[in-house]
Amino acid sequence: QVQLVESGGGLVQAGGSLRLSCAASGPFSRFAMGWFRQAPGKEREFVSTIDWTGDLTDYAESVKGRFTISRDNAKNTVYLRMNGLKPEDTAVYFCAASKVLRQYKSVHGYDYWGQGTQVTVSS
Repeated sequence: QVQLVESGGGLVQAGGSLRLSCAASGPFSRFAMGWFRQAPGKEREFVSTIDWTGDLTDYAESVKGRFTISRDNAKNTVYLRMNGLKPEDTAVYFCAASKVLRQYKSVHGYDYWGQGTQVTVSS
């Protein structure tokens, strides 16, 4: 079992930055991790993923060049650094853990989910 707790969300002006954290319990280093987001009235969408070594990462096209995912296995934490935030980035951001890095752009590719943290970007 893995429990995930996100933090770091908040209200920021367009162009600003935030760093989200996701603290995990359980065998964290064995899991690939992902970030997803869900805006009101929309489906949950893939943002970024990182494998258990931290060597393999991928991003949604909408965030490439602005967001950076990283992990610290010693601290059981995965991060999402978000720069150049836009109003369309406003959403609840969720972290997720996957036993096998497969279908990583789909919500079905993940076994455990956090409760989410709200990110609001004002124009």
